[in-house]
Amino acid sequence: MREVITEVETWDRAGKKVAIATNVKRRGMSLRPLAAKMAMTTGMEIAGSVTGGCLEGAVYEEAQGVIETLQPKLLHYGVTGNESPWDVGLACGNSLDVFVESFDSPAWRTIFPAMKFCLEENQLAVVATVISGPGLGNKLMLWPDGRTLGDLGNPSLNAEAQVWMRDLIRSQEADWKEFAAVGEKVDVFADVLVPEARMIVIGASHIAIPLVELAKVLGYRTIVIDPREAFATRERFPHVDDLIVEWPSTALEKLHLDEASYVVAVSHDDKLDNPALAVALTHPTRYVGVLGTRKNISKRHAALQELGVTQEQLDHLRAPIGLRLNALLPEEIALSILSEMVMVRHEFSQC
Repeated sequence: MREVITEVETWDRAGKKVAIATNVKRRGMSLRPLAAKMAMTTGMEIAGSVTGGCLEGAVYEEAQGVIETLQPKLLHYGVTGNESPWDVGLACGNSLDVFVESFDSPAWRTIFPAMKFCLEENQLAVVATVISGPGLGNKLMLWPDGRTLGDLGNPSLNAEAQVWMRDLIRSQEADWKEFAAVGEKVDVFADVLVPEARMIVIGASHIAIPLVELAKVLGYRTIVIDPREAFATRERFPHVDDLIVEWPSTALEKLHLDEASYVVAVSHDDKLDNPALAVALTHPTRYVGVLGTRKNISKRHAALQELGVTQEQLDHLRAPIGLRLNALLPEEIALSILSEMVMVRHEFSQC
């Protein structure tokens, strides 16, 4: 939802009719993940994408009918039978189901303010939607503390779905599941509102400049920390979200590091890097890495252990930082670092 929320709000305030399409089932690989969204108006305005290009025109046409009737619709796309260039289908040989809803539905109007708040405040929650069967389009929102908002249309279904939704809060992955409610099959899709990933850079070095620029392209919120005012300037980092002129270890203690936090130490100065790494490694951060050479790893480990870091915590340190790309230029080193961050983000291990 994060990728289309600004446009949806803008169009809605302008009095435009809006439809929202969501990837809800996928067989095989796809350019876009489950829960990817596309928002549309009746005036040829589009935000987001469900496939990366091959189905957007067809989904847009179907959305016009959904806007007019206010009736949600589950669309199925797969390989076309005769492979005509005029047929609508997926050339990759896979299949995809897309659920299209009007933003004017009571379910959306009930849930949207809470969804917006979670996205703005970086809070975790799950939103389930009936995509097939009785109660089509009904929504139920669940928070980690057990609070709920909305209704799937059946008390028994609500209870069963909440058990499943709690598992999704732990995995933070969108999914769908078939339930049996009052003897009828009901398919429910759940979208996880995952906190926005933050890349926290220690040291406003020359490598930090392309690192911030590329991280913004990949959707990370970016923070640069450096106590040296001459380095930590808006002129050098015009697009960074937050620029903190403070000792990194002190600043990190205030940032509430969590599993959506990625800490990257690139100052190349142990006075800045090591105390900051000690803080990051003793919090539940998703990723901690430091610039350096392999021959200095044991020396750094010893310094961090003196600062109270355990061996188990040290095992989470990426040192030297980044994938092995033989990178030399600052931009190449930034690419190497972000490639490793993406690998960790999607829980893939390099061979």
